[in-house]
Amino acid sequence: MNTEWNSNEPIYLQLKDRIIQMMLDGTLKDGDALPSVRQVAADYQINPLTVLKSYQLLVAQDLVEKRRGLGMFVREGAGRKLASSERDLFLKDEWPRIVARIERLGLDAATLLKHLNGDD
Repeated sequence: MNTEWNSNEPIYLQLKDRIIQMMLDGTLKDGDALPSVRQVAADYQINPLTVLKSYQLLVAQDLVEKRRGLGMFVREGAGRKLASSERDLFLKDEWPRIVARIERLGLDAATLLKHLNGDD
């Protein structure tokens, strides 16, 4: 995980987002243990309560489960759930803005595909 923190957003939210990104990119898979609160706090020199708050948000989102005496684990199906919600969010919020910009710039599918494949 990146150790740089954005000063415009609380660290606990940034940490939660980083863990979600790790789930989306497959670094953390269903059933994997999350690093301990103490370990994350020590590695990133942040307050353990900050880490705990991030983990609690992930539990509230049903992405992580606490196993008494064992720690926090990625829930089964968390990756699929995240991928589905990210796709929905992209198609609902981001894609319409991208399409509008493409149209404003007068681009077409052939030009976009040409640049995607590195054919300048």
